[in-house]
Amino acid sequence: MTNNTNGWINGFIGVLLFSGSMPATKIAVLSLDPLFVTASRAAIAGVLALICLLAFKEKRPTKQQILPLLIVAIGGVIGFPLLSALALQHITSAHSLVFLGILPMSTAVFAVIRGGEKPKPIFWLFSIMGSLLVIGFAVLQGGTSSLIGNVLMLLAIILCGLSYAEGAKLSKSLGGWQVISWAVVLSLPISIACVVTTLPIAATLVPVSAWVGTAYLGVFSMFVGFVFWYKGLAQGGIAQVGQLQLLQPFFGLALAAFLLNEQVSSNMLLVTLGVILCVAGSKKFA
Repeated sequence: MTNNTNGWINGFIGVLLFSGSMPATKIAVLSLDPLFVTASRAAIAGVLALICLLAFKEKRPTKQQILPLLIVAIGGVIGFPLLSALALQHITSAHSLVFLGILPMSTAVFAVIRGGEKPKPIFWLFSIMGSLLVIGFAVLQGGTSSLIGNVLMLLAIILCGLSYAEGAKLSKSLGGWQVISWAVVLSLPISIACVVTTLPIAATLVPVSAWVGTAYLGVFSMFVGFVFWYKGLAQGGIAQVGQLQLLQPFFGLALAAFLLNEQVSSNMLLVTLGVILCVAGSKKFA
């Protein structure tokens, strides 16, 4: 397989793992403080990453790589998780998936700004079409409307797009799993301190589902998923492979329906097919 094909495969695995993030966050924040959930997922990933870095005796990042790592940490480790967790106190997980339809565009824009990529004009056409399909479908699903929740999710998507583009760019010199590992390790002192200060007083009364959701976020959303995602972006191109994010809302909606009993329209299959065609088009003409 070509490096480009491997990039799309790794990116797809990352998207599958990310798809459970919003439903898992919603389950967690129903019983836990959003700050605690954000800090816990970062702390879990940080401990796992530290073990891996020590086990493989990875070299420390250079001084030139510290700033990009901090951008990844601010956007992906702290910004997106915290802002989306706060948003989910005001909106449903299905409603939040509206904004994930904008994430590929956000990633592509930052890929141009930070990564120096130059997709062909027709790429932007497929990207916009795919985004509009996702947004239109998610809007038709209904859900509560909250200005605060919408603004928080919009800010979360902007920071997430920046983090994805910056991390993918850095992956080419530092390595895919090393990028997210060093980002969460750099955040570890802050995340552990926040976990300690926001720990629920009656932790034993918190439902098991909330702890399971938090654990999923720490292991898969914050660490394992990023290992595949950053590797895929570095191999296949940030703007191009980033279009796989268009599929994430549909996987997320399916999980939201299954785990949270949130209603999902039967038109989902038709729209999903349209999105897949847009992803295929963006890949072919990127």
